[in-house]
Amino acid sequence: MKLFRTTVAIVLPALLTLTCMEPILADTLTPNENLVVEGIPPIPASLVDTVKRYTEFRSAILSSWHPTQREMLISTRFANTAQVHRVRSPLGMRQQLTFFAEAPTGATYQPTTGEYFVFSRDTGGNEFNQNYRYDLATGEVTLLTDGKSKNSRGVWSTAGDRMVYTSTRRNGQDNDLYVIAPLNPQSNRLLLTVEGGGWSPLDWSPDDRQVLVSQYLSANESYLWLVDAHSGEKTLLTPKPGTEPVAYDGALFSGDGRGLYVISDRGSEFQRLSYFDLATRTYTDLTSQIPWDVEDFDLSQDGKLLAFVTNEDGRSVLHLLDTATRQEKPVPQLPPGLIYGISWHPNNKDLGLTLLTARFPADVYSWDVTTNQLQRWTESETGGLNTANFAEAELVRWKSFDNKTISGFLYRPPKRFTGKRPVIIDIHGGPESQSRPIFQGRDNFFLNELGVALLMPNVRGSTGYGKTFLKLDDGKLREDSVKDIGALLDWIATQPDLDPDRILVMGGSYGGYMALAVATHYSDRIRAAIDIVGISNFVTFLERTENYRRDLRRVEYGDERDPQMRDFLLRISPLNNASKIQQPLFVIHGKNDPRVPLAEAEQIVATVRNNQVPVWYLMAKDEGHGFAKKANFDFQFYATVLFVQQFLLKQEH
Repeated sequence: MKLFRTTVAIVLPALLTLTCMEPILADTLTPNENLVVEGIPPIPASLVDTVKRYTEFRSAILSSWHPTQREMLISTRFANTAQVHRVRSPLGMRQQLTFFAEAPTGATYQPTTGEYFVFSRDTGGNEFNQNYRYDLATGEVTLLTDGKSKNSRGVWSTAGDRMVYTSTRRNGQDNDLYVIAPLNPQSNRLLLTVEGGGWSPLDWSPDDRQVLVSQYLSANESYLWLVDAHSGEKTLLTPKPGTEPVAYDGALFSGDGRGLYVISDRGSEFQRLSYFDLATRTYTDLTSQIPWDVEDFDLSQDGKLLAFVTNEDGRSVLHLLDTATRQEKPVPQLPPGLIYGISWHPNNKDLGLTLLTARFPADVYSWDVTTNQLQRWTESETGGLNTANFAEAELVRWKSFDNKTISGFLYRPPKRFTGKRPVIIDIHGGPESQSRPIFQGRDNFFLNELGVALLMPNVRGSTGYGKTFLKLDDGKLREDSVKDIGALLDWIATQPDLDPDRILVMGGSYGGYMALAVATHYSDRIRAAIDIVGISNFVTFLERTENYRRDLRRVEYGDERDPQMRDFLLRISPLNNASKIQQPLFVIHGKNDPRVPLAEAEQIVATVRNNQVPVWYLMAKDEGHGFAKKANFDFQFYATVLFVQQFLLKQEH
């Protein structure tokens, strides 16, 4: 099932768009018409020739099993964007079904006959997704939503005749629930009006009389509701227990409909899997022996087997539970990496999953639980490179300013690179997210060809380490996470093979804020910084981010309408400390970003230019919160390589 917390959100657009090249005129690369380029020197054709094969990685992600045939829909990219493909057998031909300029997402077969599937698609990265029906017999595509609002892709009813989804169409802010029969778009009806942008449907009861719904308030607080599928009347299942809120990270009805399987941190530091009896409102813990988060799960259609994945120090571990005995069953040994999107075929024996490791890009597998056979369904191209020798992720730890242990993943370059190696610190977004030991794609060029070490920290506020750790950067504790990077700089100086005098810090989204903040606090200890779709001023960010997400972000960062909090947010914002940035800066943003508006990039670029340091700026007119189109992402990477060569690799600055 798809959980509603946005951890690991990681990386999927990048995984799906790894490749492309623009025409070369004379001896330099020409940016396409959608790119605005300022301060970036011409990119030599020779650099493109050297780097290009590292941009030719592909990946594949499981989207949906066919309900009656042993075949599936996957998402992979052959051209500029990822598209929906059909695969009829393990390692069979990938038949492309969609051909859009924008990448479709969330394609799922109608769950009884599979004669059509429903998918979502936005415009230019604006995240105002619309839902569509794709008829397999004709290839015809039909719009199912209003074409203007933000819509979730939705959840199928048990009978397969309806979907429940959320939409902001009423006021542009609240995620109301709607029900539609995809074969009859005129059947669309409002089921429930709500307040807030954190509402999500999770599942239908086996008799389709009720819908299980999540209300997300923050990474530490959410609630589960039952909604009558006819009247829209809602009943709270999970009242607030005492003083400490609970985060519910996902839930499904049991096979008999008498209970729920629930992931929550109720009474625990970590997200545990429990059975919730609907009649008695009591819980039975199923994974209390595992001191890590359960992050994904799915129940077989007959209700007998529950597959789930735990996040153990960043690595995914697969489990299988017999729901009758509530005992675990043996699972195949998988390489260390990330497992996501687990999904049972209706035959109740094939479990589909997407697997990626530090050495191999994302690909789709199935596990037959009756024979214990693991089959590979896709084998994504790797640009002609042998990835078997790519660097594995090494888990490292260091003590921060308050003696708390912080961890991260270090990728070391090949041993042929001698002497102290320069370092790129790449900080994840969120902040409720986590760096994981995944395939680094094109960033392997830095390791294998330039001899640069990559270090992905999980500073306080990251998920995966318990709810106390998750809250350690909230509100006025914000800059404690920046101090974690200061402690990391100290740790790098103690490593015999890492060069503390050649460090570049970068990050995307919240990680972009972190890169800017590190550049203001530790400018004399880094060579350069790269800010990708990052926050430069918390107040202007909160005032301009899209309405449907503003209150959700206020819980994390603080409410800018409160005078004291506003003063604090202004005081720590990189924009108001930009005079301290004395090292080169590269700022990258999408014009249509609904999360971190473009103005966050424009204002930091304009201000830092006054410092008389190099400022590179790259903006894509047809992108949103990160570059998803291959042509744009390739140019971004070539420019990043040039930036690293000019400002990190030189022995003297």
